Amino acid sequence: MAAFVDTHCHLDAPEFGAEMPAIRARAAERGVVLCVIPAVAAFNFATVRELAHRQGDAYALGIHPLRTGDASDADLQTLDAELHARRDDPRLVAVGEIGLDYFVEGLDPDKQERFFHTQLQLARKHGLPVLLHVRRSVDKVLKHLRQTAGARPWHGIAHAFNGSEQQANACIELGLKLGFGGAVTFERALQLRRLASTLPMDALVMETDAPDIQPHWLYRTQAQRDAGEAQGRNEPGELPRIAEVVAQLRGIDTASLAGNTTRNAVAALPKLQSLLNVSEGCLPAA
Repeated sequence: MAAFVDTHCHLDAPEFGAEMPAIRARAAERGVVLCVIPAVAAFNFATVRELAHRQGDAYALGIHPLRTGDASDADLQTLDAELHARRDDPRLVAVGEIGLDYFVEGLDPDKQERFFHTQLQLARKHGLPVLLHVRRSVDKVLKHLRQTAGARPWHGIAHAFNGSEQQANACIELGLKLGFGGAVTFERALQLRRLASTLPMDALVMETDAPDIQPHWLYRTQAQRDAGEAQGRNEPGELPRIAEVVAQLRGIDTASLAGNTTRNAVAALPKLQSLLNVSEGCLPAA
């Protein structure tokens, strides 16, 4: 069975609730050997850490751009302290989910940028990669990455990438991998599918962003929802089927895609290596 790393999965989301252990077990049965669980605010730092340890997964700590409206400078201080306190935790693999979001209205762009820039500096200070939220903000995200890069290349992932080919190449040049998930399964996503099929293989990683970004087989339109159909809930167990779509777009078999994207995930988040037993099919280390 092909082995996958879900590089972005909110297993702590309330949509999963008490079902979460069964959902994670189902993903494991389908070949998802490791999930990376990003925090979104200071209030769930402990939750994602404890969940990663309990489930045998990995986690990241950061303040999501959509949470910056309620965040304070004290939260940034808490993040700094937590990154220091957990510096020897092999399951802490990145600072994230951080970034910029210019899609959702009502957010203070200046505060978003200040929090993002500070968290990039914290990632540098603590020697960690980044999990980046780049919704309609790729160019501005790239600007901050360049400003804080220093002499070292970046490690990390541009999560749910949906930019142009030029922006994709700019991310790759800075050292980032690009996350592909459920959005690529929609036939109308022409640009995204083109990128998934033509970008260098070593630039791609797989993700679900579960419970969000449903693949097409789970998505219900507003008309369908109005007619009483429930919106499908994404989960990490959908990753192999999403990967099949990407493999078909690239004209390769799914096992090859799994092997390549797992290696890419380790290149983006090097601490994953200690959590994976590559010689035995990328099974979680004992």
